[in-house]
Amino acid sequence: MAKGKTHGVVRVGIGGWTYEPWRGVFFPEGLAHTKELAYASRQLTAIEINGTYYRTQSAATFEKWHDETPGDFMFAVKALRYCTNRKVLAEAQESVGKFLSSGLYELGDKLGPILWQFAPTKRFEEDDFAAFLDFLPPTLNGSPLRHALEVRHDSFCDPAFVALAKKHKVAIVFADSEKYPAIADVTADFVYARLESAKEQVLTGYTDEELDHWAQVARAWSSGKPTDLPQFGDVEVSAKAHDVFVFMISGAKVRAPAAAQALIARLKSAG
Repeated sequence: MAKGKTHGVVRVGIGGWTYEPWRGVFFPEGLAHTKELAYASRQLTAIEINGTYYRTQSAATFEKWHDETPGDFMFAVKALRYCTNRKVLAEAQESVGKFLSSGLYELGDKLGPILWQFAPTKRFEEDDFAAFLDFLPPTLNGSPLRHALEVRHDSFCDPAFVALAKKHKVAIVFADSEKYPAIADVTADFVYARLESAKEQVLTGYTDEELDHWAQVARAWSSGKPTDLPQFGDVEVSAKAHDVFVFMISGAKVRAPAAAQALIARLKSAG
């Protein structure tokens, strides 16, 4: 991020790019499935890769994804579930290492945050969680890494968790969800948000008023300004630029691309 910059880059996208109901709605009729990533990456500014959550991908696959997307595009990568879906996180070091060395580096400068998603049943246990965070390296093959934690149990609404995330300079994922807690504390030099409340009866997933609200929030995050979203740690006004990643996830998934495109349009119109 350039010195003296007053706001970061806001990127908006969806989860994955292979979803049958998007064909003929988001993807043009007749578009070959092999062309869907190339198409989606030119309509959006980021995509959260979900396939990496279920199985390890090869370095060749990451290289292929890199080559199919434009130069200013970025991926967020969801970490393999075997790293996070375990009773004792302090035992995850080997799994974390194997995942990080599986070929992510082939995404090059298109590698955005790594999303570590925890089960809704996983409670906050400070010592165990601290041990896990010690396994997350700040760099990979000499390039900086950004880590985002998606916690989904109310026990994480705790100042101790926020302090721990700040100490390790990892982001807490903000979730706009009916199921999971909303934690909007900014604990890293970037912000990661997952908006999960799209409605199928609204063509853009969210109403104009809702999209205006999220555009305003994203701009505030990017410039380090406070929001009215729930925070659980010490409220700080940093006034520092932060890159922002917003993903339209879940809810009425068929509307996710339209929601992302509508939010991108608002952010562009605001300059």
